[in-house]
Amino acid sequence: MDRTLGLDLGTKTIGVAVSDMLGWTAQGITTLKIDTLNDDYGIDAIGELIKEYQVKTIVVGLPKNMNNTIGESGERTMYFSNLLENNFSGVKIVLWDERLSTVAAERALLEADVSRKKRSKVIDKMAAVFILQGYLDSH
Repeated sequence: MDRTLGLDLGTKTIGVAVSDMLGWTAQGITTLKIDTLNDDYGIDAIGELIKEYQVKTIVVGLPKNMNNTIGESGERTMYFSNLLENNFSGVKIVLWDERLSTVAAERALLEADVSRKKRSKVIDKMAAVFILQGYLDSH
């Protein structure tokens, strides 16, 4: 069974989650350091993850405004998804509405009584889990 990768794009990091072999659950695996201002989107590192986990689909969280419009971060995400398509031709790229994923991740970490310092280290990875799990649950 092929796996699905979930990505939560920020300006300095990308949270990464991967599905289990059956495509039922999402697990956070890493946070990649990136630099979008210098056009560094971690493409090489993502390529390694695609190989390691035999990924056939990448779900990228698309941040939309609450009124369903696309803002600056949504534009950056669309640029990033085009980079993925151009670099990984055999991989399906899916944009997934992520409006509340970071909020849900933050709430889950607060409920688990995770300290602020630890939360900041795992929030992107957790958001990627919420994005990917939402996609998996819909299929």
